[in-house]
Amino acid sequence: MSAIEEIRWIEMTRKELQELLDRTEGTIPEEDREKLRAVFGSFLYLTNLIGEERMTIDKIRELIGQKKSEKTTKVLARAGMEREASGDGRRKKPKGKRRGHGRNGADAYTGAEKIPVPHGQLKPGDPCPDCTTGVVYEKKPSALVRLTGVAPIEAKVYELQKLRCTICGKIFTADPPPGIGEEKYDATAAAMVGLLKYGSGLPFNRMERLQKGVGIPLPASTQWDIVKGACAALEPMYEELIRKAAHGECLHNDDTSMTVLSLRKEIDREREEGREDRTGIFTSGIVSIGDGRRVALFFTGRQHAGENLAEVLARRRADLGPPIQMCDALSRNLPKELEAIVANCLAHGRRNFVGVFESFPEECLHVLDTLGEVYETDAEAKERGLDPDARLTFHQKRSGPVMEELKKWLAERFEKRLVEPNSRLGKAIRYMQNHWEKLTLFLRIPGAPLDNNICERGLKKAILHRKNSLFYKTENGSRVGDVFMSLIHTCELAGVDAFDYLTVLLRHASDVDQAPSDWLPWTYRATLGEPVTR
Repeated sequence: MSAIEEIRWIEMTRKELQELLDRTEGTIPEEDREKLRAVFGSFLYLTNLIGEERMTIDKIRELIGQKKSEKTTKVLARAGMEREASGDGRRKKPKGKRRGHGRNGADAYTGAEKIPVPHGQLKPGDPCPDCTTGVVYEKKPSALVRLTGVAPIEAKVYELQKLRCTICGKIFTADPPPGIGEEKYDATAAAMVGLLKYGSGLPFNRMERLQKGVGIPLPASTQWDIVKGACAALEPMYEELIRKAAHGECLHNDDTSMTVLSLRKEIDREREEGREDRTGIFTSGIVSIGDGRRVALFFTGRQHAGENLAEVLARRRADLGPPIQMCDALSRNLPKELEAIVANCLAHGRRNFVGVFESFPEECLHVLDTLGEVYETDAEAKERGLDPDARLTFHQKRSGPVMEELKKWLAERFEKRLVEPNSRLGKAIRYMQNHWEKLTLFLRIPGAPLDNNICERGLKKAILHRKNSLFYKTENGSRVGDVFMSLIHTCELAGVDAFDYLTVLLRHASDVDQAPSDWLPWTYRATLGEPVTR
């Protein structure tokens, strides 16, 4: 009998799965129980995905991190095609090394300790020992980079000398060195644990094994206590980021599915009682852009992205007028009862053609090339540093005719009966036609973006957590994750050292609580009276 023939489908409730896992306690090693727990979590997550309406295999692959590249060259390669040399005059990307590739220079190590090393025999102003005529002067120093490995959380054990009187028995203990603090885990420990867990997706149990291996034990339960305590000090800044985001000029939003065990039990209970309202659990991502600053927010719970965005925009000043909202075309991404200038994601429209490329290569390549010209125009506008009004004029001149020609081409597919409307290609074309005005808002409104990629990149933090840790246990746990992810990703968007930022916030918690606007990622260094280096 083959392995496939031996597979039997067994229906079990979440409660039955947990009871089965509980019965293994004491009978198998804890490490194996963790593996079983991960298997159960993956099984429940996948079965929930399969049960969702309009779920496809491609969407499941995307959610579990197996999404294929959508770059035109990769799409062509998967279809076994090669692009022929073109003389159409389209702007070519400059040759040479791609940005972000190659070796890191010494200037890239912004967090490294700088140790000046003076010359052993000379100083500025001394006569040149070679020609004896000139004098030497200071130049930019040569840099030697040396990297060493340390545990994520280091420890120091202070052995305080104890002396005991031979007659009275009184014990005299040495005083601790000044400046070591009263807390066992200081602000840097909390910042590092939070950064590894919610910024890099390292689960507590893996961190526990790593720390144990280097002789500095840090149990998973202790790590949770550390980040939970730190979250209380970071909450005021999270609320300040929400206020800041509410006044942005353009807000991107989207969501991804998430598992919160306590909420899943609540949903199961509602289903059993026949009062089921909604069954989804999501992490919503919002990226707000305004005044040249970008703020990232995360919200996890039963609300959709549009509902979370509505709560953010409820804090917006009425005199500012409606912002631009960038999202995909799902209705759940739209805030109810709040006005916004809605733009739809051009990358989503493009993605529909990527998905059917192998079946309709000629038609899809035409669409991909056309949209490629639009993206190249936008990239050139960024390179030139054009302001929103100049960028709009540039797009109207360069992208306007291109998009108008594409609109006509799409309509001709149906008018001339070249494409069956109910085919996969027909549905991709219909999506573009149905949402054309919102997909091309960048041709009419200054500052309107082309796509929602910045928000989708931000949601990768939540997806990384889901992939590695599988779930949050409680709503409180998801709240802690939202706070840390929001602060960490906002730092990344601002080019700020997230570890340093979290450490400073935790060390000045009372000051942050009193005036959080002084402690934003782009203001906290000035508040400390230090120069802003980047």
